[in-house]
Amino acid sequence: MYISRLQLVNYRNFAHADVIFKQGVNTIIGENGSGKTNILRAVRLLLDEGMIRLIYKLDEQDFHRGLKDWRGHWLIISLEFSEVSEHESVQSLFLHNAGNIEDGSVGRATYNLLFRPKAAVRQALGKLTPGDLSGLASIRSKIEIDDYEPVFTGKSSVDFCNSNIYKSIVGDFDNVIFPEGLHDSSKIGGIIPGGFSITREISFTFVQALRDVVADFQSNRTNPLLSLLKRKSGDIDPVSFLPISGKVKDLNNAIEALPDVRAVRSDIRETISDAAGETYSPRGLSIRSDLSDEADRLFQSLKLFVAENDELYEGGIHELSLGGANLIYLTLKLLEFKYRSRKESFANFLLIEEPEAHIHTHIQKTLFDRLNYADTQIIYTTHSTHISEVSNVENVNILGRNAGKCEVYQPSRDLKPDEIGNIQRYLDAVRSNLLFAKSVLLVEGDAEEILLPILVKKVLGLSLDELGISLINIRSTGFENVAVLFHDRRIRKRCAIITDLDAAFINVEDDILDLEDDKKRKKKAKKAAKVGVERQAALNVLCNGNDWLTPHFADHTFEVDFVKAGNVATVVSVLNDVYKDAATIALAKKELESGKIEDYGSRVLTMANHVGKGWFAIVLGKAIHPDVKIPDYLLDAIFQAHLPTTKETFAAILSYRLRLIEAADGDKAEVGKMRDQVASYLREELDFNAMRSAMLVAFPADTINAILADF
Repeated sequence: MYISRLQLVNYRNFAHADVIFKQGVNTIIGENGSGKTNILRAVRLLLDEGMIRLIYKLDEQDFHRGLKDWRGHWLIISLEFSEVSEHESVQSLFLHNAGNIEDGSVGRATYNLLFRPKAAVRQALGKLTPGDLSGLASIRSKIEIDDYEPVFTGKSSVDFCNSNIYKSIVGDFDNVIFPEGLHDSSKIGGIIPGGFSITREISFTFVQALRDVVADFQSNRTNPLLSLLKRKSGDIDPVSFLPISGKVKDLNNAIEALPDVRAVRSDIRETISDAAGETYSPRGLSIRSDLSDEADRLFQSLKLFVAENDELYEGGIHELSLGGANLIYLTLKLLEFKYRSRKESFANFLLIEEPEAHIHTHIQKTLFDRLNYADTQIIYTTHSTHISEVSNVENVNILGRNAGKCEVYQPSRDLKPDEIGNIQRYLDAVRSNLLFAKSVLLVEGDAEEILLPILVKKVLGLSLDELGISLINIRSTGFENVAVLFHDRRIRKRCAIITDLDAAFINVEDDILDLEDDKKRKKKAKKAAKVGVERQAALNVLCNGNDWLTPHFADHTFEVDFVKAGNVATVVSVLNDVYKDAATIALAKKELESGKIEDYGSRVLTMANHVGKGWFAIVLGKAIHPDVKIPDYLLDAIFQAHLPTTKETFAAILSYRLRLIEAADGDKAEVGKMRDQVASYLREELDFNAMRSAMLVAFPADTINAILADF
């Protein structure tokens, strides 16, 4: 049996979430604050025996933060189990409570927690006349958290995340339409009696995020070693332990009989008598060894000592590196899970929260590549690209923020097996933050990967990371294999594809006077242009109707279009880094400054091929300055990925440009006035068009004006 689905409605930072799980190892990834911990907590509320009491302490803070008013709404946590064991005891547990019967047996089961208003409140809402907003407001104003109750149900068969289903169960608050009955068991399922308990029949272990492992080892409550030893101490045969307890008693007696110990005891008695007199002195006083002869308490005195790396010295946990201590802690928690899973339980669940803290990347990959226990469903959350590399993309849930809402995405949903295979092979071969990205730029080569971040930082004053953009080098033109991830049914994040059309910039017409090298060159240019047109058509089809994908094309290639955008001087400035021969440098300079694309295009590609495109990009990167012109197709891609562009982003860019102007001995009075305009724009006292016009008037020659003109 395994958890196949988790649905959350109005729970913490989720208005609704539909999380799909598979057998085996499942990964949940997402940025900070996207809800990873809340998803694990929701599962624990229903399956972790130590969390059950917290269900009765739910309060208004547990309701979705985006609700205008939580009062009257329901909080729903729903678990679906698949492949329920056909064992008689398992079937009898689910049959009358949570199981959905198919062909005479339970194959699927649901187990739901509904935190809802009590009957009196629901009845009052059900009596409202449709549209009676004032009556609804009156009832809601009197609702307190004490008017709520937690209810467990099973055998439900509806999609709780469907807004129409929710309205039919809970009510339509906008139109004031509420169900008249107390509940509809066909939708929410039958109420489960108190005697039903899944938690007693399963093995469930939660490994919390590794924050302060040393402190956990020092506490008897959280020490994982102590938990393991307690479990084992209960298995010890009392008869076989008698010789040990006898030795402990002898040791205690020997310690107490030491002359120095007896002398201290006598001195204490004498000093008390002298100070307080015999009347007020204690009647008895002794010094005894507190070493217990009971197995449980004796085991508590055991400590773990570890030799790290190649050292022979074994030190305490507090002496280990952070990574070493975390690895030991995680190992002990996994062993605790193994001990628990050996009991007769019909399902095993292991939840691990962000296990990668301070653990070396190779250990991360190796550990979680091997973390695959038989008959166990494992769910872990992570920030680590190294762990996500060894995760099956079909078993990944991605949490993201879209328009201020937290959402759950399944990247492989509705994809064909060969499409999933392509993505998996890419992720296996290339360490990538593709699945972690807020938005993505897909590029085909090293030049774009190296130079785009530099261009953005130098010209706009913001890094791609600050813009929330991840740049992914596909290292080919096979964008479709990765771009299919970004879709309404999969990852709802923006992805801009950047590629070359490779249109010919030389005369490709056949000429009887052409030499053999000319013929080869023209043939190659024609073929590249033909492939470019075909690529453009294919990407347009792929992106058509997809709000998350946009294609962006260089007319020729990155290097040629960079010069064409007005960056001749920048390329000329690196000639000495590419060539050593003075005559070649002079010829190259003449061709670059010719203004003829056939000349400067051929020369810049010759330069790139001469030293290698990647190395040429590195050399060129050193020459990038704030007044370099970013080609339009690249700007379009950047700002398509970074949608919507906020006023804070524009203000940060303008503030950077003003600092540059001021540093270059610009008119400080004008700079000050423009800063005031930017501040007014941030306060929404000035609209974007007015701010843009003000910048154009104040500093008409600044590079940023051409960029702002596109908005």
